[in-house]
Amino acid sequence: MFSIFFQGMALGAALILPLGPQNALVLNQGVRRQYHLMTAGLCTLSDIVLICAGVFGGSALLTQSPLLLNLVTWGGVLFLLWYGWGALRTAFSGNIDLSSSAAMKQGRWRIVATMMAVTWLNPHVYIDTFVVLGSLGGQLPAEARSWFALGSVTASILWFFGLASLAAWLSPVLNTAKAQRIINALVGVMMWGIALKLALQATGFQ
Repeated sequence: MFSIFFQGMALGAALILPLGPQNALVLNQGVRRQYHLMTAGLCTLSDIVLICAGVFGGSALLTQSPLLLNLVTWGGVLFLLWYGWGALRTAFSGNIDLSSSAAMKQGRWRIVATMMAVTWLNPHVYIDTFVVLGSLGGQLPAEARSWFALGSVTASILWFFGLASLAAWLSPVLNTAKAQRIINALVGVMMWGIALKLALQATGFQ
């Protein structure tokens, strides 16, 4: 069963490592040291729910419902455009707030809402967890399926908390106005790039 565990862990890591909206949010909060462990924990919890749903039968729901996939896709496109615009506006604004305590108190629920949207309105998350992990894990016997899901969940836990902790450790170097402008500009461009890719896929141009 350990081979199944490591198979799930390796596949989970391969799907989660590429830079996407979740990783960008965790990285940004880590650099700011602004509820970064909470953000990592919520991303991990969401992944646990999605991975288990996909491996234990949810993949059929998405693959058999093109309408649902389209709704998720276009919702994700709109959100990524909005999030990218916010990051770019921050990057080119005249004054960047480097996380005062007052801003942190006001921003907790906004961070939670953003994390939920970044995760649950991102169609790539459903494709990764429901289609890829679900189609592979769902073919395994019941006991092996549990080990496969546990391996994928372990990869998520290690990655998100490792990324948040590393970003917080590098915070003295990266939490400057110049670095924040660069990070926000990169995040904004990346979000718009993902939104464009999703839109092209949904319209059949890719």
